[in-house]
Amino acid sequence: MKIGLIGYGKMGKAIEAIALERGHTIVFRVNSEHPIEQADFSLADVAIEFSQPALALKHITYCVEHQLPVVVGTTAWQQQLDEVKALVEQHDATLLYASNFSIGVNILFRVNELMAALMVKQPDYTSSIEEIHHLQKLDAPSGTAVTLAEGIITNHNGYSEWICGEGTAPETTTHQLGILAIREPEVPGTHVVKYTSEIDTLTLTHEAHSRKGFAQGAVVAAEFLEGKKGLFTMRDVLAL
Repeated sequence: MKIGLIGYGKMGKAIEAIALERGHTIVFRVNSEHPIEQADFSLADVAIEFSQPALALKHITYCVEHQLPVVVGTTAWQQQLDEVKALVEQHDATLLYASNFSIGVNILFRVNELMAALMVKQPDYTSSIEEIHHLQKLDAPSGTAVTLAEGIITNHNGYSEWICGEGTAPETTTHQLGILAIREPEVPGTHVVKYTSEIDTLTLTHEAHSRKGFAQGAVVAAEFLEGKKGLFTMRDVLAL
């Protein structure tokens, strides 16, 4: 496949390495010095977008309007998801988005939902989420932590909203799910879901060892889009 990279930071470079390993070609790279308007979309079969939350909607719109299938890894733009869905439908376009492209994390998402459903009948346990990332991460909580929180809220009637504390666990009230966001040097990403009682603690943990898992998942997602139309997520890619 011929892939265009939108965003060429650490993730973009990691995606490039995996794509080349898998026999693909990089045909353009968009960054602050080479804006998206300068990219020749006619060269590409698909774009992979990992940039900044403030730029995500612009990049998505540009790809959709130019009929270039796009894999979106940037997070913290999903409040505009309804607008994006309408745009994809209007242009009969192709888009795949995820809060995390790691295969392990997407399995964690499903297990998290099942765990939440089981814990509904265990009122002695209180749930919480902790996420740890590198200092350069712009959004807090992470998109992955938000997806985990939404999975709990949807499947556990004891929670109706989440609240985040940066550096310190937030004080929660009834029906609030607490997320602790921690930023430390050189941490690719760790997410922990806890259920705590007086007797014991149950935990679900995913610890990334490097960016390679995220990059590989993004390239696999790009391969999945070949010949498809519509809006997709990693659940479709992994048939979860």
